[in-house]
Amino acid sequence: MERVLTLFVAALMVYMAPGIQGTEHLSFANNTQVSNFTRQSCGVTELCVETPDDCDPAGNSSCLFAAINASIPMAPNGTDLAIKLSGESMGYIGLGLTVNSSEGSTMLFICAQNSSSNGTFFFRTMQRNNVNTTDALTPSERTVTEIRGWVKDKMIRCEFNIPDVNATSTRSSHATTFTILLGTGTFDGNTLSPFNVSLDSGPLNLRDPTSNVVTTTSGRAPTSAANAVLLLLSVLSLSVML
Repeated sequence: MERVLTLFVAALMVYMAPGIQGTEHLSFANNTQVSNFTRQSCGVTELCVETPDDCDPAGNSSCLFAAINASIPMAPNGTDLAIKLSGESMGYIGLGLTVNSSEGSTMLFICAQNSSSNGTFFFRTMQRNNVNTTDALTPSERTVTEIRGWVKDKMIRCEFNIPDVNATSTRSSHATTFTILLGTGTFDGNTLSPFNVSLDSGPLNLRDPTSNVVTTTSGRAPTSAANAVLLLLSVLSLSVML
């Protein structure tokens, strides 16, 4: 039987106590739909990361995809992020934000389904140890708003907003460069497994939708055709001079 469950929460402070109970998830509102997940705004208004490269969540169910829209101008205490996350898992998909993926910790935002409870959707905020990556995830208190979720078989899609995101602890100095991690994990009805990273984006400016777009620079090496034209011009110039 097709399972489609949705969730809408207007504003929520998410807190996980040690020992997650799989049935203690957020309340539901049926027939609430998430937005269309496409690449249409990637590199324009949204910073997109995905694996495999350039996959489109609109037509590829195996595409693990995230789109981030950062507020402009900067909010008083940091930037506000609107995030779309899509991928396949019988447990959870997750998006992590970290300053350095090999040091410190990662803020981890998890969209999951409890397959032992008819595939019900739930959302969690956790913290990952970037040094000991096999350690269990730990509870993290972080304000998250406008949470919407959708589950169908293995497919999980969710949207949520994260207010006041700042890569520095100094509120007078706003920084929006983070490494984005995408990955998955399992859920046994009680415990979330360690986060299995599928994509490490490296440092990206979240306020710049083009920060991971490869552009062609004017300083690139000339092509073979360009070299031939330059050689011809130099020969002609020499002939005129003679």
